[in-house]
Amino acid sequence: MKARLIATGERAPGWVAQGFAEYQKRLLHWLPFELVEVTPGLRGKHRDAQRAIEDEGQRVLAALPKGAHIVALEVTGKPYSSEHLAQRLEHWRGQGRDLAFLIGGPEGHAPDVLAAAHETWSIGPLTLPHMMVRLIVAEQLYRAAAMLANHPYHRA
Repeated sequence: MKARLIATGERAPGWVAQGFAEYQKRLLHWLPFELVEVTPGLRGKHRDAQRAIEDEGQRVLAALPKGAHIVALEVTGKPYSSEHLAQRLEHWRGQGRDLAFLIGGPEGHAPDVLAAAHETWSIGPLTLPHMMVRLIVAEQLYRAAAMLANHPYHRA
């Protein structure tokens, strides 16, 4: 099983890229984890924000691996504790399918993306920079995988 994080936005700050790379490396033997950056839709004065969301959505859908279990990161999604995320990861592994985690643009996911998702996950009600969400998702997936492997990383 492999996992892919499909994230709207490009050029993460160095500290985000470095942190993501660290957790990606740690996850390697438990859950190979790939980042795919999707170009954001054009926004600004005299631009249609809905069109930007739809354009992003089409690029996200095009980046999905065939047959993957799709989890959209969404503020209205299910909030998981670290322990519950580990249970979900164990469930996903049992399905034998690749995973795709989706991070939308500033206004969220396009309706077509949410319709394609098998489930939604909320990392909390706070508004966070989307680049930081990449790092949080990578760390939480590492924590979940470490818990399943009885690794001492998680000490709650």
